[in-house]
Amino acid sequence: MKVLVIGSGGREHAICNALSKSKRVSKIYCAPGNAGIAELAELVNIGVMEFDKIASFAKEKEIDLTIVAPDDPLVAGAVDALEAEGLKVFGPRKNAAILEGSKAFSKDLMKKYNIPTAAYETFDNADDAIKYLETADMPIVLKADGLALGKGVLICNNLEEAKAGVKEIMLDKKFGTAGNRLVIEEFMTGREVSVLSFVDGKTIKTMSSAQDHKRAKDNDEGLNTGGMGNFSPSPFYTEEVDKFCKENIYQRTVDAMAAEGREFKGVIFFGLMLTPKGPRVLEYNARFGDPEAQVVLTRMKSDVVDVMEACINGTLADTPVEFEDNAAVCVILASDGYPLEYKKGFEIAGLEAFKDKEDFFCFHAGTKFSEDGKVLTNGGRVLGITATAPTLKEARKKAYEATEWVSFENKYMRTDIGRAIDEV
Repeated sequence: MKVLVIGSGGREHAICNALSKSKRVSKIYCAPGNAGIAELAELVNIGVMEFDKIASFAKEKEIDLTIVAPDDPLVAGAVDALEAEGLKVFGPRKNAAILEGSKAFSKDLMKKYNIPTAAYETFDNADDAIKYLETADMPIVLKADGLALGKGVLICNNLEEAKAGVKEIMLDKKFGTAGNRLVIEEFMTGREVSVLSFVDGKTIKTMSSAQDHKRAKDNDEGLNTGGMGNFSPSPFYTEEVDKFCKENIYQRTVDAMAAEGREFKGVIFFGLMLTPKGPRVLEYNARFGDPEAQVVLTRMKSDVVDVMEACINGTLADTPVEFEDNAAVCVILASDGYPLEYKKGFEIAGLEAFKDKEDFFCFHAGTKFSEDGKVLTNGGRVLGITATAPTLKEARKKAYEATEWVSFENKYMRTDIGRAIDEV
């Protein structure tokens, strides 16, 4: 079968890599893709928001399955637009993707259906938000309601910081229209864990747990980013935690969306905080995480095409979703200065070191080809160096060794990805 993947980052590279292992896939296209994805798929020069062009291309090439991977097109209704053209599409429709598209919606859903999360209030007006903050406990969390590339969350330690945060989000519009509405949330403490899941509208099957590192610098300092590294599975995601979440969070979320007339088919990403009072939902995403996809999909034993089709067809209950009994660690190589100002367009050397290695992966997040065919940096997050091994400590050791195989000017990475596993 022929498959089209929509997107251009490390997540899409990991999806294409998983598709390349499927015996059912004969041809992969990716729009628009990147220099790394080009090794697995034919790149198509169409943007992720150009739904009409995507549909025309998919029909022309007789694509059997289209996978919409990023958040922006999902929230904007890419799945609806492509299905209207008679295409088979993996991903939630617009009315279900709101689970990620609006934090206010998701918080209200959790409150209505008794899904454990932090206490919160929602504001459309900056003055009202500041008035509320003057009586609130600190620290406190401010969240832009809409999509903000994973960066629209501010943790404020005191009232002065919180007032500045409201100005930044609602008045200065640092995150654009995402900040038209503001969610102010109770600050929770504990371990963060990510759990991705496949959903077919009624049945949910979780993938392996993972743990992200959002901050730009070591020791979780610096600004929030789209993710500087990840490891899977999380040793803090115990059987007890899993049991609680299955009973109180996962199925309840799927049922809540169905009850609201927003049947969810695709991937729900559960961002969890393991608080002293038990697991709580930090956030939902309506797609594979990045770099969670890099550590989870490399460990997937089941054929990803079988599972995606089961989500579309409503037959997930009868479809196995299995993962290897191993571990994976991903270390992001970024452009120094990310997520603020950074230079790009530098040549990347050493990529050939990853060829023909089964347990090492170099997922491209922000790369492009030069006119003479060289691979150049083309973003803040450039590469996701990933390794698998029998244990987390071995996988981490291998991933950091592999970060030395590649080089480019202004290369930057955190040196403590997965350090928490030493505490177990």
